[in-house]
Amino acid sequence: MAEFDYDVLVIGAGPGGYVAAIRAAQLGLKTACAESRETLGGTCLNVGCIPSKALLHASELYEEAANGALAKLGVKIDKMSLDLDTMQGQRKDAVKGLTGGIEFLFKKNKVDWLKGLATFTGANTVEVAGKKVTAKNIVIATGSSVTPLPGVAVDNAGGKIVDSTGALELDKVPGHLVVVGGGVIGLELGSVWRRVGAKVTVVEYLDQILPGMDGEVRKEANKIFKKQGFEYKLGTKVTGAEVGKKGVTLTVEPAAGGAAEKIEADVVLVSIGRRPNTEGLGLDKIGLELNARGQIETDHDFATKVPGVWAIGDVIPGPMLAHKAEDEGIAVAENIAGLTGIVNHDVIPSVVYTKPEIAGVGLTEEAAKEKGAVKVGKFPMMANSRAKTNHEPDGFVKVIADAETDKVLGVWIIASVAGTMIAQAAQAMEFGASSEDIAYTCHAHPTHSEAIKEAAMAVTGKPIHM
Repeated sequence: MAEFDYDVLVIGAGPGGYVAAIRAAQLGLKTACAESRETLGGTCLNVGCIPSKALLHASELYEEAANGALAKLGVKIDKMSLDLDTMQGQRKDAVKGLTGGIEFLFKKNKVDWLKGLATFTGANTVEVAGKKVTAKNIVIATGSSVTPLPGVAVDNAGGKIVDSTGALELDKVPGHLVVVGGGVIGLELGSVWRRVGAKVTVVEYLDQILPGMDGEVRKEANKIFKKQGFEYKLGTKVTGAEVGKKGVTLTVEPAAGGAAEKIEADVVLVSIGRRPNTEGLGLDKIGLELNARGQIETDHDFATKVPGVWAIGDVIPGPMLAHKAEDEGIAVAENIAGLTGIVNHDVIPSVVYTKPEIAGVGLTEEAAKEKGAVKVGKFPMMANSRAKTNHEPDGFVKVIADAETDKVLGVWIIASVAGTMIAQAAQAMEFGASSEDIAYTCHAHPTHSEAIKEAAMAVTGKPIHM
């Protein structure tokens, strides 16, 4: 009889976990994945990246039709209306298709799905749904959940104070939506409901939206969203919320201290960040403590200090992004199999799927300048022929390069398709490209991506179309 039930047991079937399980199985390891949700795919597929994009895309098309943008292109619509039920239906269809797809991939790759929450009872042993399961290697990939805001209790079922999950499920357009938190998730979901008719106010504790992004990008994004109808209360903290029959009365005050004021809202979306899911794992049983931020520390190979226990994704330090978790999932499986799995944490792109999209990879200009002298090249989208033709003038591309070596340190983009464009920048940086390498690479015309070439040319001061 085998010493262990499995070579690899992955706890959690989100983007990190399911990828780790599939890769481990592909490498010939007997693999299982424990997941407590009814469906696979974690937050990302069920209540995060995927459903929000389904609503973002649909709401973009609605707004283009409603505000006359299509009429300007000669597409005349005599009568139009919002069918929110159908819009929500196509979101659910997208989720169902993709979560079902992972179930198919598990079967195809012979990964056992253990249904239930896995809890450690020893270093190589967990309990899932009352059954003891042993594995030579256990990968913790339990992801993250919404950070609560003291004094503002989320009740998704009530539909008045919601988190990102509840904001996807609203069955009618709120008259006034207040978003607490000016980060990626708040701005994306705020965009969805603004486009279909809600008044949206963003309350952000810091003095600018999109914390962690390049300063110039944050300023420009603020300006663009304001023009679209977003209202901001920056440098403001929420101190309390009272739910009434019709809506919510929020109490806010300046972050630096000062007089409190009330804001009346139909719906409040709490979106102040996410925290690692480590509760209920029984980490104390294996002597694995958390760091000050509640995360599990690992080495370069994603091994924890407990032999045979590994961790990836949102439960370890680094950006809480699905694609970071996926890359770590592949790497950890390869390391367990005796191969070399590496993730370059300096080159992980981040994207905000608003309109226009905002994307960045590498260092911000501020962070790059702290490390040494830099050269910066910028190119506005209004000078890009494809963006101009498509009536998408907002935004720019910014390339930050080392002043001495010309190595690209960071690329930041605001453009309608920034999320797709950023892949080129990430690949260039993965190969250690200089701005000159990008500038002298032939780009297809007319494309939005030519703006990356022009911004790279601008690093040495010579863009053509400006």
